[in-house]
Amino acid sequence: MLSSGKVKALGLEGFITDERFANGRVCPICGCIHIVRNGKRKDGTQRYICKDCGKSFVIKTNSIVSGTKRDIDTWKTYIDCMMNGLSVRKTADICGIHRNTSFVWRHKILDALQNMASSVNLDGIIEADETFFPVSYKGNWKHSIFAIPRKAHKRGKSTHIRGLSHEQVCVPCAVDRNGHSISKITNLGRVSTKDLYNAYNGRFKKGSTICTDKMNSYIRFANKNCIDLVQLKTGKAKKGIYHIQHINSYHSELKQFMRGFKGVSTKYLNNYLIWNNFVKYAKETSKEKANIMFKFTTTTPKSLTKRQLSKRPSIPLVA
Repeated sequence: MLSSGKVKALGLEGFITDERFANGRVCPICGCIHIVRNGKRKDGTQRYICKDCGKSFVIKTNSIVSGTKRDIDTWKTYIDCMMNGLSVRKTADICGIHRNTSFVWRHKILDALQNMASSVNLDGIIEADETFFPVSYKGNWKHSIFAIPRKAHKRGKSTHIRGLSHEQVCVPCAVDRNGHSISKITNLGRVSTKDLYNAYNGRFKKGSTICTDKMNSYIRFANKNCIDLVQLKTGKAKKGIYHIQHINSYHSELKQFMRGFKGVSTKYLNNYLIWNNFVKYAKETSKEKANIMFKFTTTTPKSLTKRQLSKRPSIPLVA
């Protein structure tokens, strides 16, 4: 891991060059390796060209820092603000950027972390349970074609149907004893075996044991995937080495984390789930996690534009 002093000495461009070309030059557009230098821009930035796709690029092309003029210190400060769970406006004030820019940066970084999270697999004793969040249509009203599929909830009035309903998104969550976690929106209302399959298929290593409460969906899921299952009766906290105290604690910390943002739009909820998993549940130190986040998000290929961000589905259910 590069030290903070060395990162600062390299600058943003030098840092990304070292990381992206650590194992040889690779085109950030097509992924091929036939790369040659192609002169420099007027500001001295090195240009490259890919002999396979014919595209010309600079080292920041197809990264979240592409098109930005902020230096490495601003990005590191922004990452530190995210590690502390600060709001968009407070982060913008600290970094000296506009609040809209702060919002877009947040989701560029979190979308990059989605790539990291998708490779996480759980092992050993895995505790699993689902939690629920009210559907929120914040952030959709600017689009003239959007029509809310229910009556608007007025402030100060009762907002939700009692019990589980289609006004709540279901988030299956699973954690193991090694500090790894998975959480993602799958459906509206009560979870089904199909929803569990969409959330967890291929993410539990062979020989693992799932520990859950008494829900039939987990029985069918475990049988279908040939995974050992231990279920605890309602009100029973422990069965030998098996319990669901970690997942209950995880849910408690997740809800507390979400309350700090005073209502998260459902269209962005998956990003906040990843943010919580990384900041609150991973076992590395805060400094190590900040370095990992900075290195990974500034060098991984960009998967989001500002326009795509605003146009994502209002409820991102798993198909």
